[in-house]
Amino acid sequence: MNTEELKQKVIDCLQTIYDPEIPVSIYELGLIYETEVMAPFNNVQIVMTLTAPGCPAAQDIPVEVEQKVRQIEGVNEVSVEVTWTPPWNKDMMSEAARLELGMM
Repeated sequence: MNTEELKQKVIDCLQTIYDPEIPVSIYELGLIYETEVMAPFNNVQIVMTLTAPGCPAAQDIPVEVEQKVRQIEGVNEVSVEVTWTPPWNKDMMSEAARLELGMM
């Protein structure tokens, strides 16, 4: 599997992870800033944020991301970095997320 195919599998996986308080995936919410698959070892690096520093799931979501991505066939190591720069805002949500949350 090439790096682009593996990256798509990672994105598909991220679309199955939800903030427990919001019925939209973290990917559609715009919480994933960067997803990189580094060849030749298929190590995955994810840079993400949360909706707010005080988010009740702040400890759980990055751990869930790491665990689920690590389960993808072909993935070697997984690194998840949480950043607050730039701060998340509602404009980062996909159109589908805004529609789901009635923000259109």
